[in-house]
Amino acid sequence: MNLCIDIGNTRSKYAVFDQDKLIKYGIWTTCNVSILRKIQIAYPAIQRIIISTVTLLGKSIQNEIKKYPDRYLLFDHTTPVPIQNRYKSPKTLGRDRLAAVVGANAQFPKRACLVIDAGTCIKYDYISPKSVYKGGSIHPGMLMRLDAMHHFTAKLPLVEPFEYKGIIGVDTESAILTGAQIGALSEIQGMISLYVEKYGRIKVIITGGDANFFAKRLKRKIFVSPNLVLIGLNNILNFNSI
Repeated sequence: MNLCIDIGNTRSKYAVFDQDKLIKYGIWTTCNVSILRKIQIAYPAIQRIIISTVTLLGKSIQNEIKKYPDRYLLFDHTTPVPIQNRYKSPKTLGRDRLAAVVGANAQFPKRACLVIDAGTCIKYDYISPKSVYKGGSIHPGMLMRLDAMHHFTAKLPLVEPFEYKGIIGVDTESAILTGAQIGALSEIQGMISLYVEKYGRIKVIITGGDANFFAKRLKRKIFVSPNLVLIGLNNILNFNSI
């Protein structure tokens, strides 16, 4: 069994895999050694662990990794991956972005895929039918748009996200929310159209915290994969276990 951990800016996700089958999934607000040990006790068959993080690891986890170097794989830009990476600055490439396209390639081999990660930022990444990662783009997500409208103006309030179904805001809060939601939705639809125009037939996969919100509203049929990054991490770990 494999334990895959994705440490993000605001939360951490983990999954336990038996080969390619996901058997346990969860979310933490923090990741520490005691939590790791609890999972390993619950699943004693776990043999290897991969950790991907956008922040610095805590000292306790760093020390744990040093104790068992053959057990832990810290995913970084030097880690071999089962695809060709054509990104010109691999050291600065987000680990989650790379893991997501690896996951897409595993789920849809020999298919051109556009991966949309709708989280704090909305990220678009393309991988070719020959498993070549070309790159992509990074855009502000819905929460970032709401925060920016409050931060860079004198009077606009910081609006907590809620589902507003209209296209016309009837007060300031709904007007701000409509701008963030419809703006992001229109952008995603436009980006998909641009990729289809450039590459033809592609599989569109969406993941991230806002994936379901957008998937319900997009005109094009897309595949929702909430655990795409973790699936990619599991494939990377298996690739490095050969």
